[in-house]
Amino acid sequence: VEAGMVSVSRAGGPVAIRYPARVTFHLLGGLQACMGPVDDRQRSRARPPSVPAEVLKFAALALCSLLAIAVASAVLLGRQTRTEAIRDAKNLTTLAVAGIVEPLVTPGVLAGDRAAVARLDRAVRERVLRGPVVRVKLWDRSGRVLYSDERGLIGRRFPLGADEIAALEGGRADAAVSDLSSAENRFEKTSGKLLEVYTPLTATDGTPLLVEAYSRYASVAASGRRQWVVLAPALIGALLLLWALLVPFAWSLARRLRDRHREREALMLRAIEASDLERRRIAADLHDGPVQSMAGVSFALAAAADRAGAGEAPDLEPALRDASARARQSMRELRAALVEIHPPNLERAGLLPALNDLAAPLSRQGVDVDVDVALPSRFALTPEVEALLFRGAQEALRNVAKHADARHVIVRVTERSGAAVLAVTDDGRGYSGRPGDPGHMGLVLLDGLAGDAGGRLDVRAPPEGGTRLTLEVPL
Repeated sequence: VEAGMVSVSRAGGPVAIRYPARVTFHLLGGLQACMGPVDDRQRSRARPPSVPAEVLKFAALALCSLLAIAVASAVLLGRQTRTEAIRDAKNLTTLAVAGIVEPLVTPGVLAGDRAAVARLDRAVRERVLRGPVVRVKLWDRSGRVLYSDERGLIGRRFPLGADEIAALEGGRADAAVSDLSSAENRFEKTSGKLLEVYTPLTATDGTPLLVEAYSRYASVAASGRRQWVVLAPALIGALLLLWALLVPFAWSLARRLRDRHREREALMLRAIEASDLERRRIAADLHDGPVQSMAGVSFALAAAADRAGAGEAPDLEPALRDASARARQSMRELRAALVEIHPPNLERAGLLPALNDLAAPLSRQGVDVDVDVALPSRFALTPEVEALLFRGAQEALRNVAKHADARHVIVRVTERSGAAVLAVTDDGRGYSGRPGDPGHMGLVLLDGLAGDAGGRLDVRAPPEGGTRLTLEVPL
């Protein structure tokens, strides 16, 4: 995998770090995106989550959720209380029929005897037609009204409905909202919405009959509301208690998350500093060790070649000079490796000298490299942007050296619409493909880094030939 660079910041100054795997780029890129710059004297320091703010958001969300639960519960509770009120109405009607009406339904009532009907009517008016009950009807199986407190209905026949027949044959009470448009209910139209409860009854001679009691629906609804008023405080109290218990729990959880965030930040900063120190140590060891040794070998070989050329050993001169040239080449490669491991100019001198260092190997190969950084004075590059631009130029020049066979390369850094734009143009063979193609791992990594920074990478072959790499990074 080709090497690439990720820029991070730490207290005390910027650090430029190179890592050789895409996963590491994205790991540190994600760390930078999450934590932000960490120099609290020059940039906004990454702050851990604010416990009050997080708890407030959680409490608001929990309260909204509990309100939604409360509304849904109120709807369901309202339905249930109405059902209970209707059930109570059925039970009361059943008790009234069994205790008051049924003992007075004698064969005389069935035969239409006035005295028997009058006794039944007196009991109904005195003991049943109270409160919400506004009408009582007594039916036989054929649909004839045997008795009603509305005398105009006595003796009339109306077809029984399916629910009424079911109640008569099943021996159980049932209830429904009255259809005031039907002929049998023409006398109840002025009473408003009614609930009719029909319950079976057995006359004293064993004849099965059906009693209908009409109650004002408003009283049923009021009964349901009374039940709801009794139950609602318990429901609301339970929800508020749950909310009150959740808030301290959320506070504790938010504090733990904040502490974990601080610990993770400290751990990451220590890891970054340790990695930077390790790379500095490796660069110093290479510079003080192999580079110096190679320099000494190169000087010794050059001196031996001079003596051989002076006549002391003429046959050794070509071999010595070749070995000296190879030593110098190895030394240049080691110095290039030092720049790859730790680019000192980027940190100390800035972007332009670091780009000149990148261009130096191509210049030694005979490639004309023109480097220019032309940014307006009002724009100051942050270490993160500098590092990404350096990484883009590094990748572009590496590809030029490996694949382009170019004679001229232009490296420009300019500003456009609030973004730093790196453009690397060569006159080589040209590029075919896209930055995300699997065969171009370095460009894949660079494209990912550009996206993480909110920028974009574009690589294309212009009509005039060669390749043009453009990297835009928001300032």
